Amino acid sequence: MLLMAIAFLTIYFLPAGNRRFDNAVLEAIRLTHWYAQEHVILCLLPAFIIAGAMAVYISQGSVLRHLGPQASKPVALSVASVSGTLLAVCSCTVLPLFGGIYKRGAGLGAAIAFLYSGPAINIMAIVVTAKVLGAEIGIARGLGAIVFAVVIGAIMHLIYRREEMARTDASTQGFADDEAARPLATVVAFFSLMIGILVFANWAAVDNQLWMQVYAWKWQITSLLALLLAALLVLRWRWPVSYLLALGSLVLVTALLAPGTAELPFAVGAIGILLIAATRHQDQEWAIQTWDFTRQIIPLLVIGVFIAGLLLGRPGHEGLIPSGWVSAAVGDNSLTSTVIASVLGSFMYFSTLTEVPIVQGLLGAGMGKGPALALLLAGPALSLPNMLVIRTILGTQKTLVYCALVIIMATITGYLYGNFW
Repeated sequence: MLLMAIAFLTIYFLPAGNRRFDNAVLEAIRLTHWYAQEHVILCLLPAFIIAGAMAVYISQGSVLRHLGPQASKPVALSVASVSGTLLAVCSCTVLPLFGGIYKRGAGLGAAIAFLYSGPAINIMAIVVTAKVLGAEIGIARGLGAIVFAVVIGAIMHLIYRREEMARTDASTQGFADDEAARPLATVVAFFSLMIGILVFANWAAVDNQLWMQVYAWKWQITSLLALLLAALLVLRWRWPVSYLLALGSLVLVTALLAPGTAELPFAVGAIGILLIAATRHQDQEWAIQTWDFTRQIIPLLVIGVFIAGLLLGRPGHEGLIPSGWVSAAVGDNSLTSTVIASVLGSFMYFSTLTEVPIVQGLLGAGMGKGPALALLLAGPALSLPNMLVIRTILGTQKTLVYCALVIIMATITGYLYGNFW
């Protein structure tokens, strides 16, 4: 009854008709619409498929040896950070991949290092930052993000080391290493091809000659990787040739019927792979795990993106919080401005590379370089939808500790950079 009363009073007193409120609602809808068009099919769909495959095909013994709580911490954190760095993904796309390695037995510290490094350190983001905002802030962002991934992962491991050891002991009772199930070279090639498809399908256009050359050929490269993946599934995993030929024909027909858009044939191919896997007894678990990640993560992401759009709007558009307030609050290199930049950045949603033009605009409006670096270190790695999903995987306490560590370290780094560099 109390919940019903709160819901009624909230709806009753909504400031409908107020120009800012109505515009903020529209911005929330537009941001959610844009997210669905630009990120669900090309980013999240392959990420869910890869995460489902991680939960099934990656040897738990290998994960425990290299990333588990008992693994050498320098090795575990380094492997996790490097693995995340290779992915040019946003704070939401990295979530199913993070969930996959954590579920498979990776230690909390290593999983957190991977979670942070994916959206924060990727090479493309560092290069674009240096080119657009200057080499100095680009180098500071790169070094800061690498240190963050290792330090935050190590702190999380130290805080929860006993709990993580208990989790590992429970998950490995009666466990037999499954490395012999599939040859290591085949598994490495399988995941390399799928990650390559994810990376090149989302390759962004930036003002760089080499990057633009790759961008011009992104779909040809993606198609070649998809053909190689199909060949691997036929030759190594004994998938029926007729099934994959039928799927390839369906993808081709879809591309011909919908010229000018790559999302639809991409979705047909990805979903088709899962449907074929679901028909094969030895691969059914892949489809099941992919669905589990999808139904756990997608609703929270949609809700989080909508709320982020309602509060902060889209780049260049206003939400409930006026952009003038933000510019005025971060106009110098004081500790207060840096804290505000870190906190606001942690709640905003940035797709891959969009943080660079946003920070460029804020710098032009008078933002201090310390808060700018804090925003670059906290913003891409965190977002409201990202936090909601991490909570379902790690629980409330670990999520709060992780978010607090990112914000505190971004604040300290930004403040030192703004005042002493």
